[in-house]
Amino acid sequence: MSGADANTPAAAAPAAAALLSEQPMGWPHYRIVTLCFFAWIFDFYDLILYSFLMVPIARDLHLGRLEASFALGLSLLMTALGGLLFGFIGDRFGRRPTIISTVLLYGFGTLLCAASLNLTHLLIFRSLTGIGIGGEWAAGQSLVAETVPPNRRARYAAYVQVGAPLGVFIAAFLAGYVTPAIGWRATFALSSLPALLVAIAVWRWLPESDVWRRRMGGGGEWLTRAELRALRPYAGIMLLLFVVIWVNSEAYWFTYSWMPGYLKLTRHLGDRAASRLMMGMQVGAVAGYASFGLLADRFGRRPVFSAFAAMLAMGLLPPTILWPWAAGVPGLIAGAMVFAGVGTGVWSGIGPIVSELLPTKVRNSALGMLLNVTRGLQFFTPMVIAVLSRSIGFGAALSIGAVFSAAGAILIWLIPETRGRVLTRLDEDLTRQTAPPTRLTLTS
Repeated sequence: MSGADANTPAAAAPAAAALLSEQPMGWPHYRIVTLCFFAWIFDFYDLILYSFLMVPIARDLHLGRLEASFALGLSLLMTALGGLLFGFIGDRFGRRPTIISTVLLYGFGTLLCAASLNLTHLLIFRSLTGIGIGGEWAAGQSLVAETVPPNRRARYAAYVQVGAPLGVFIAAFLAGYVTPAIGWRATFALSSLPALLVAIAVWRWLPESDVWRRRMGGGGEWLTRAELRALRPYAGIMLLLFVVIWVNSEAYWFTYSWMPGYLKLTRHLGDRAASRLMMGMQVGAVAGYASFGLLADRFGRRPVFSAFAAMLAMGLLPPTILWPWAAGVPGLIAGAMVFAGVGTGVWSGIGPIVSELLPTKVRNSALGMLLNVTRGLQFFTPMVIAVLSRSIGFGAALSIGAVFSAAGAILIWLIPETRGRVLTRLDEDLTRQTAPPTRLTLTS
């Protein structure tokens, strides 16, 4: 080999392998999306299942409406703790081990719920479930965001999010058609099995994020002082994201936390009739979640997010505050619930938007904090609904969710548009900001 050849850049240092996000969509991408999808289905299923079982649980454990609401609120609060704890774990130790541990945790918590004998047991077991649920979402969304090509990121993140309405659909089906036959305890026990299967599949087939490996795999500090200082400019956008996600979280949980119970207790629908309305809502939600990403990649994150939030606000009114009038129009209530379900597809936009605004070192922590702290604040929502239902009526209390959703449709315009953003450029910007100044040496 000649001296000239030895001094070429290729010989001096081999080029870094192309990241998955820089490669065309292929089997590794589809495997990641599929496994994260199943982890999210049963994550959200285990969270929402209690809402559908609240009435028989309250009856058997002799709980009042406020006590039953407290158990639901506490599980939402614990998702905030799980999001914070596993957010840091995911950024420090990787996305894959975080997904495995959180799936096992929420599955174990759901199994223990089957053994609840009183309110104290229920609070402890639902708290354990909530911690696991709070930690899984951010790791999965980080992994998808870091491996899918930028021009397809929103649509595949949306496909993963479809797991949420499918989880609600499964919960609605079981509550209406299976639980009356086997009871709520057996329903909880049965519901813990998928988590074990998902954890095994993730352990066997899910790869770690190569973006995380490149950025964090060198064994250095997680966040240096220089990097913490460089992250300060992100404080403003983090605050805006927090507000936007919080108002949309309020809209969602005002819609869902008591909706199954409201349909049974106030509108006097049977188990199957209430479940059919909720399942219809989830058919709309699947369409909304799946289409959000395609539309957001085509037209931008902000306009599509705003349109979907407005749909949720409009669709929520006929089944709640306008029920006496809407019930006289054949099919209106069922159609409005499908329409509102489409609007809940707005949640497909949260993962891509946050991922495209923050660097890799804090992406998982930020996703976990933003989703789960805002969801943890929903600790109060079921109890607020229970209290308000006594004074203004159940339907009017639930309709407050429409106000929050309308606010979300407006506030999203304060967030920068991020369609097509390359995530590694955020890491490069952070590196440049923290690099020591270059010293110039004068030679004669």
